[in-house]
Amino acid sequence: MAQNLNAWLAAGLLLLTIPVKLYIIPPHEEVARMARFVANQCDWASMATISTHDPVQGQPFSNAFSISDGPVGFGTGVPYMYLTEMEISVQDLKANPQASLSMSLAQTDFCKNQGYDTQDPLCAHIIFSGSVVEVNGTEANFAKKALFSRHPEMVEWPADHNWFFAKMNITKVWVLDYFGGVKTVTPEDYFKASPYKKYN
Repeated sequence: MAQNLNAWLAAGLLLLTIPVKLYIIPPHEEVARMARFVANQCDWASMATISTHDPVQGQPFSNAFSISDGPVGFGTGVPYMYLTEMEISVQDLKANPQASLSMSLAQTDFCKNQGYDTQDPLCAHIIFSGSVVEVNGTEANFAKKALFSRHPEMVEWPADHNWFFAKMNITKVWVLDYFGGVKTVTPEDYFKASPYKKYN
């Protein structure tokens, strides 16, 4: 198991050096592929936690975070984050690691170019349910390269903030990419899906 994880992470590190190619959005009926596509295209997510702070203690609280699942075109599907316990949402996670991450193609040029409003179902968005946990060792090295390659200013963030790398352990994936309501994807199907097909 550990050997497989190390091989997967090593392959991901190698892919960070490969130039990005053009890809086409998956068909809406290929729901797991769509979820992987959106996760890889987006550079940030809205994370909802249960607040530990007055005057909204015990209520849902949403905040924006930079994310990366790897380089565009070669994502792993795992949303990684660079966090500090000085941040209020991270303090919420310390009390309760359960969270929700939401990402939308409205964050890219796709919806604007198609004339889709952010709330239009055709402007695909996904919501992850799960828990946020710190990563270490080889996985932290991969998270660092994945994040810093897409968010280069992170290198300059203050060292005295005690930054650490984390990921969301996904337990459920929700996808809205077409009319007819939200669809769900199991983590197993999500990670098995290939988000991209190459087009010459």
